[in-house]
Amino acid sequence: MNIFESLNNTSGKMGDAGEIYVKKSTEYVKLKVFQQITISVSMVAKALLIGGLFAIGLLFAALAAALAIGEWLGNQALGYLVVAGVFLILTLIIYLARSVIDNMIIKRFSSKFFDS
Repeated sequence: MNIFESLNNTSGKMGDAGEIYVKKSTEYVKLKVFQQITISVSMVAKALLIGGLFAIGLLFAALAAALAIGEWLGNQALGYLVVAGVFLILTLIIYLARSVIDNMIIKRFSSKFFDS
C-alpha cells in the first residue's frame, strides 16, 4: 500500500506543478501581448505626430521653394511645376524601392516582436 500512496502523492504533486505552469504561462502570454500592443501603439502615435509635423514643414518648404524658383524663372507656374516634378520623381523612386522598405520594416518589427 505504501507504493500506491507514494504514486498518488507524486501524481498529485505533478498535477499541481502542471497547473502552476499553465497559470504562469498564461500570465506571461498576457504580459507579452500587453508589451507588444503598447510598443505598437506607441510607434504609431509617434509616427503620426512626427509625420504630421514633418508634412506641414514639407508643405511650407515646398511652397517657399516653388515661389523662389518661380521668381527666379520669371514665372510662378513654372516654379510650381518644378517642385511638383521633384515630388513626382521622389514618389517614383520610393515606389521602385518599396520592397526594400518592406524588408526593413519587417526586420525592425520582427526583432522587437520575437527577441524581447
